[in-house]
Amino acid sequence: MLLTKPHKTIILKYTLLVFVCIAFGWYLKGKMTPKMGMMGFGQSTPYVLTKEVQVADTTVAKSNIGHVEAINEVSLQPEVSGTVEEVLFEEGSFVKAGDLLFRIDPRTFQATLNLRKAELEAAEATLTEAERNYHRQIKLSKQNIASKATFDTAESAYLRAKAAVEQAKAGLELAQIDYDRTFIKSPINGYIGKALVTKGNRVIASQQVLAKIVQIDPVRITFTVTDKDYLNFNNDEQAKSESMKARIILPNGQTIVKQFRSSFVNNEVSTGTATVSIYGDFDNKDEKLVPGSYVQIAMLFKPEMNIVVDQAALAQDENGFYVFVVTEDNVAEERRLEMGEVLGDKQIVKSGLKQGDKVVIKGIQKLSNGMQVKAALVPDMSEM
Repeated sequence: MLLTKPHKTIILKYTLLVFVCIAFGWYLKGKMTPKMGMMGFGQSTPYVLTKEVQVADTTVAKSNIGHVEAINEVSLQPEVSGTVEEVLFEEGSFVKAGDLLFRIDPRTFQATLNLRKAELEAAEATLTEAERNYHRQIKLSKQNIASKATFDTAESAYLRAKAAVEQAKAGLELAQIDYDRTFIKSPINGYIGKALVTKGNRVIASQQVLAKIVQIDPVRITFTVTDKDYLNFNNDEQAKSESMKARIILPNGQTIVKQFRSSFVNNEVSTGTATVSIYGDFDNKDEKLVPGSYVQIAMLFKPEMNIVVDQAALAQDENGFYVFVVTEDNVAEERRLEMGEVLGDKQIVKSGLKQGDKVVIKGIQKLSNGMQVKAALVPDMSEM
């Protein structure tokens, strides 16, 4: 009998401890609930994410696969032979037309240039002497003092001296050109790649590529259309105007709209595919079009601007689609919508919303019409 008393005591103590823990847990819950509500997760004031309604170009146009190409691409080659004395650019950097990129040892060419200058000075001195003698013989001939043979000799010497000067000038010009070619400059604006020849290496004229430069602004997109689409394109007056635009979907899925800077059509239809190539040039100051990449491109003849909303903002019941809009007073307001076509992760809204409305894209399941909310605005990443 004595053994049962401690056993009952232990049970009683554990039971009491459990009740104390439960009571303390309810106490903690009561203390923490207001704080969670202040963070936006309480039941009193729900926390939601919103996004501004945008007006977008939703023109329905046929997309084609396009290849982005550099309009100008230069493979730098030396025009004189010699040893590379200096590489004067940072690989992968943007260079401007006229920037000095490589320097070939100019000493031999400088010496040749000096030699040609001296030859020109000697030829000019000879010409001066021959010219004086020629004019002297003219006077003597008029006085019947000099013989015809002497006059002819003086005249021939004068003409040869004039030719020698012109020859020396040409030789000097060639020497100057060769000397200038030891300083290799960029012919275009663009990005330069890896230096394919480094300092100390000998290069042979027109036999090696030193580096490549690719122009990225403007840039060209080449795409093909069917012969039927080409006829429609050719007959459309807007297609010939300078205001024609293109919708371009980049490899990362981002959509941009750019105006054609210029365009032209190939002069024949491919007999194998019954397609025609179109070449469109675009400004590319934002550098979003990368030469060598593939994009989707659609010509926009008649732009259509519509209100669009994220699919994440839409809710649906037996009466149709609706969204919640957060007012300036942070009140959730239900809006019934008339919907249009689906465009990727967005959808056209024909009525029910206006540009600038802040629609709820996360937390919609917690809302009811007229409820007070706490909202945070999510920026539109497509505009960044």
